[in-house]
Amino acid sequence: MKKKQIALKNLAILTLLISSFIACDKDFASIDSDIINNDNAVHFKAAKQKFNVVAYTKKLDPVQTSNLPLNFLGTYYDPVYGTTTANVVSQISTTIFNRVFGNNVKMDSVVLHIPYFSRSISVNDSGKTIYELDSVFGTDPIKLSIYENNYFLRDFNPSSEINSTQTYYSNGSTGLDQINTTQLEGTLIKIAGTPNGVLENFVPNDSEIQIKNTSGEITERLAPALRVKLDTTFWRQKIIAKEGSIELSNLNNFKDYFRGIYFKTEAVNGNGNLSLLNFAGANAKITMYYDIESSTQAGVREKNTYEFTFTGNRFNLISEPSNPITNGDAVNGDEKLYLKGGQGSVAIIDLFSGLIQDPDSGLDVPQLDYFRNRKGKWLINEANLVFYVDQTAVQQLTEPDRVYLYDLENNTPLPDYFVDLVNSTVPVNSRISHLGKLQRVDNEPDGRGIKYKIRLTEHINNILLRDSTNVKLGLAVSANVNIESSSLQYRLLTSDNLNTKVPLSSIVTPRGTVLHGNNTSIEAKKLYLEILYTEPNN
Repeated sequence: MKKKQIALKNLAILTLLISSFIACDKDFASIDSDIINNDNAVHFKAAKQKFNVVAYTKKLDPVQTSNLPLNFLGTYYDPVYGTTTANVVSQISTTIFNRVFGNNVKMDSVVLHIPYFSRSISVNDSGKTIYELDSVFGTDPIKLSIYENNYFLRDFNPSSEINSTQTYYSNGSTGLDQINTTQLEGTLIKIAGTPNGVLENFVPNDSEIQIKNTSGEITERLAPALRVKLDTTFWRQKIIAKEGSIELSNLNNFKDYFRGIYFKTEAVNGNGNLSLLNFAGANAKITMYYDIESSTQAGVREKNTYEFTFTGNRFNLISEPSNPITNGDAVNGDEKLYLKGGQGSVAIIDLFSGLIQDPDSGLDVPQLDYFRNRKGKWLINEANLVFYVDQTAVQQLTEPDRVYLYDLENNTPLPDYFVDLVNSTVPVNSRISHLGKLQRVDNEPDGRGIKYKIRLTEHINNILLRDSTNVKLGLAVSANVNIESSSLQYRLLTSDNLNTKVPLSSIVTPRGTVLHGNNTSIEAKKLYLEILYTEPNN
């Protein structure tokens, strides 16, 4: 009896082992390439196959710029796309209403302060922090004017069936009406110390800002910012003179009374500069400094402040590039792909386009059908799109370090995006396995660009193993690829049912590049989908 039990036990173990081998064989296609090693590699062969794609330039219609987490301001020129101008419209708000300013108000100054994005490099012997500005493009001067905005920025879209937030676009449209430029340019809020009330030759300053008391002692040190003193006359008439009025009694009345600020920039010599500004930062504000007679001590004056922040509706007005961008060939693809941030352009990519010869039948079959028939036969080790830079076209261009590939139909990142390593400290080095950084000549920071290698292995595996839809993809320049992990894409004012949104990280950069497409005459730089795989060596 005991021997019979042992025999049955051994038979069960043998059956389990055989079943395991059968299961492994059936699930071959779902196992990653890790199963290939020195002991069993003889049973497999590695190979690479290229699949044709169709890629073409898509000019962007006006982009949504309301409620951006950051805004850029200035004019920017590059030799490929020409000049781009970015202006800002913003409501301002305060948390204190029905303010009693006091007796015999004397205005000291009104200071506008909006931080740049910067990083500290060192501290010198005198204790001064040395900064480097981040996201400033160009070094030539521009003209900067600041106006009171007379256009009412509504919170809700009146055409919506429900109370949805009003969207504002880069061309000054709300989707229902066009904002009149003359309304934006209301009263000029003069900048103190300037002959005409405007900064005629403005260039961002990377110096530490030092606040000093009347004795000349440094009381505060601030990071670089757009910081100017505004003429006090306007603010006395607009705010101080309205003490006790209904206009200053609550937020709604105030927004209707003081409809915001319009920052307008103009090129001076055709080039200019453009910078990202943190309007949402804690230190972004307009501060009124004034003093009043003390109510308790005769002959004594007390210092006071009244602050406004850039909260509420805020949006960028971004011009189209002065050198026009045209839509590409959606059927055959383009020789060159033009990518430009802001209201620029993206590339649309259709994988597995056209026919391929099936070696089993000798017939030309659709590439997607051929690929899906590899299920159970191929282990996908790696899949890449390699975009070569057209170095002739971008000789004098400041090229973007990053581009962003995304699911165009669902407006989401690809699966590869979420499995890649994140670098929050230095975003330019984040998710570089999936979204490869620009490879430059001699790996020099300012070297000419060679190529971007985009790995989309997970996306291709989903198509093969899980019958996922072969969606069209979008490719855009990116200021910070990390932004896309937590931000929804922004709308386009368009009737195109396919390209309805654009990545946020593309809107907030003025940079552009030119890449070789699938129709380039240079075979070595032609865009393909490259798939590296292993299969049984039968």
